[in-house]
Amino acid sequence: MSTFENPAYRWRETYFVMFDVRQRPTVSQLEAVLTDLNDRFELQNLQANDEGRFEAVTLVSPDDFAALDISFLQGEEVTEQVALLAKEMKRGGEDASEIKRLASSTARLDVLHFQDVASGITSGMAGGDGEEDELDEVFDPSALLVVLDALVELTGGLAVDPQTGTVV
Repeated sequence: MSTFENPAYRWRETYFVMFDVRQRPTVSQLEAVLTDLNDRFELQNLQANDEGRFEAVTLVSPDDFAALDISFLQGEEVTEQVALLAKEMKRGGEDASEIKRLASSTARLDVLHFQDVASGITSGMAGGDGEEDELDEVFDPSALLVVLDALVELTGGLAVDPQTGTVV
């Protein structure tokens, strides 16, 4: 089940890790990296293809009131995204070496960041007129940042905010 389908979570943002498909990790490599980051991270629905390469996982971080859906993608959609992002990065004055690294990307990991709104509500952190503000107060992006760094290191890739076209 996608976290989008879970009413306890609200989508907040999406990031990409762009990389060369030859660096696609095995499910075992990815599992080892993510479980070493924080012993409180819970991995759910870990999926691999027939060759044992990573396909998808949901990482839940209860202490951060967060979950991450991470999935692998390659093909035409990635090629189109690379061209669009490279164009945006050139306009935004990004570093030429980063644009070159991006241009050589043939695969990506989609990292969708969700906030656990049910825990905030049930623990008394939200409710009433200030619910949205109170939920923002308990929203912690640290799990996302730590995981993005680990995925970049694992794949030799580049973390990109697709909304702004910038390297993270």
